[in-house]
Amino acid sequence: MADTVEKKLFIGPRLRRLRRDFGLTQARMAEELDISPSYLNLIERGQRPATAQFLIKLAGTYDVDIRALASDTEHQALGELREIFSDPVFAGGGGQVPQQELRDLTEHSPSVADAVLRLYRAYNGAKLSGDRLAGAVGAGTDGHAHAGASALHSPMDQIRDMIRDANNYYPELDQVAEDLYARFRQEDDEIYAPMRRHLREARSIDVRVMPEDVMRGELRRFDRHRKRLMLSELMEPAGRAFQVAYHLAFTEAGKIIDDLVDRAALKDPVTKRLARVAFGNYFAGALMMPYARFLDAAETLGYDIDILCQRFGASYEQVAHRLTTLQRQTARGIPFFFIRLDNAGNISKRFSSGKFHFSKFGGTCPLWNVHSTFSAPGKILTQIVEMPDGVQYFSLARTVRRAITPFSEPEPQLAIGLGCELRYAHRLVYAKGQNLDTPNPTPIGINCQLCERPDCRQRAAPPLTKALDVDEHRRGISPFGFVDETA
Repeated sequence: MADTVEKKLFIGPRLRRLRRDFGLTQARMAEELDISPSYLNLIERGQRPATAQFLIKLAGTYDVDIRALASDTEHQALGELREIFSDPVFAGGGGQVPQQELRDLTEHSPSVADAVLRLYRAYNGAKLSGDRLAGAVGAGTDGHAHAGASALHSPMDQIRDMIRDANNYYPELDQVAEDLYARFRQEDDEIYAPMRRHLREARSIDVRVMPEDVMRGELRRFDRHRKRLMLSELMEPAGRAFQVAYHLAFTEAGKIIDDLVDRAALKDPVTKRLARVAFGNYFAGALMMPYARFLDAAETLGYDIDILCQRFGASYEQVAHRLTTLQRQTARGIPFFFIRLDNAGNISKRFSSGKFHFSKFGGTCPLWNVHSTFSAPGKILTQIVEMPDGVQYFSLARTVRRAITPFSEPEPQLAIGLGCELRYAHRLVYAKGQNLDTPNPTPIGINCQLCERPDCRQRAAPPLTKALDVDEHRRGISPFGFVDETA
C-alpha cells in the first residue's frame, strides 16, 4: 500500500466506473463515504488526487483493493490501442494518432477505449470472414465458409482477456483447493496418492497409468463408461499429479466452474469449453500448490523455482504459472508476467499481472534472452530489460520439457520466460549480486513491427507506425530504415 499512497493518484475514470458498477449516484456514494458530493465530483473529473485517507475509506466501505484503483489496466489498454492504431487502415487522414492522445483516451475515457477495442475486433472479424468467403468462392469450392473469429479476438484471445480481467485470480477455486489440500496432507506427505484414493473411494473412478501404445499420443483420457482416468506413461510424476488434480476440478468444484463460465458471458461453445479447461488447469495448480502455503514458501525462498518444484512436487512450468496467480487482496505475491514459446518464436501461453504488454501480432523481441535458452537447455538465464515506455523488468528464462518423447519422434523445444518490474527484483534470489539501483538494461520492444527503436541490429521488419526510408546508396546496421518524424 505504501507504493500506492506515496504518489498522487488521479483515479477519476476508475472511480466513476466503480461507482457505476455499484449502481450508485455521486450523492449516494458521497454520503456513504462521508464526504461532500462536490469533492467526489472533483476526484471523478480528475481535478483532485485521491488522498490516502480517501483510499482507505473507499477500501473499507466497498471492500475494494486500493491497488486495483492504481492498477495497470489503463497501461494494458494503452498497449492494445498502440498496437491497433499501428494498422495501416489508420495511416490516412493526417498520419498516426499521437501517443499522448491515446494515453488521454485510456486515462479519461476508458469506456470509449474499450468500445474502440471491441469495434476493431468486430472489423477484423468481418474482414477475415469476407476474405475466407472470397477465397472459398475463388477456389471453386462448394461455397461454404466458416466465419471464424478475428485474429485479434479468437477463442484463445477471449480466454486470455477473461483471465486478464480477473487478474488471473479466482478465489472460489483457490478456497476449495486449499480445503482439499489440507485434507489430503493429513493422509500423506504428498498428495498424488491421496488424490487417486479420493477419486476411487468417493467417486468410484480408477486412475491408471497406461502404456504409450494404448494412449496413442494422448496424455490423459477419461473413460466415462468404465469410470477410468487413464494417464500416459510418458508423463513425469508432476505431470501425472497435475492431470489427476485437473480431473478433481470437475468432481469437486464443477458447480463453481459452471458459474465462472456463465459469469464470463462467452458466446460460442468452443470458447466456453476452453474456459472450462482454463479453470480446470487453474484448480489443478491451486490444489498442488495451495495459495497461503505456496506464497509463504515463495517469499521465504526468494522465489527459488527449483526448490519450490521439489517442495510441492511440481514442474518448473507449473510453478512459474502458479506464480502469476498470487493476487489475493490480503496476501499478494510479486506480479509476474509469464510466456511460453517454442524455438521458432511461436507463443503458446502468456499471462501478465502487471504492465508488461504482449503483442497479439507476431512473436517477441529477439534481444530478449528467452530465445537464448535453447542453446543452454536447463539453465536459468537472467536479464534486465527496458521497454520503449521506459519501464524496466527483471526476467528469467529457461527451457522446459512437458513429457518424455519417444526416441523416434522429435522432442518439442519450449522455453518459459518469467519476469516482473525491476522494483520487485530485490525479493528474488536470482537478482542477488546484481546492480538493481543503476542497471544497464537491454532495450527491447514488443516485436519488430511495433517497435520504433532505430538502428537495431536484430530488426526483422520495419515498424508499422513509420514510413520506410529507402536509400539505394546507403546501408545502416538495420536493413530497414524509417522516417523518424520526432527527430
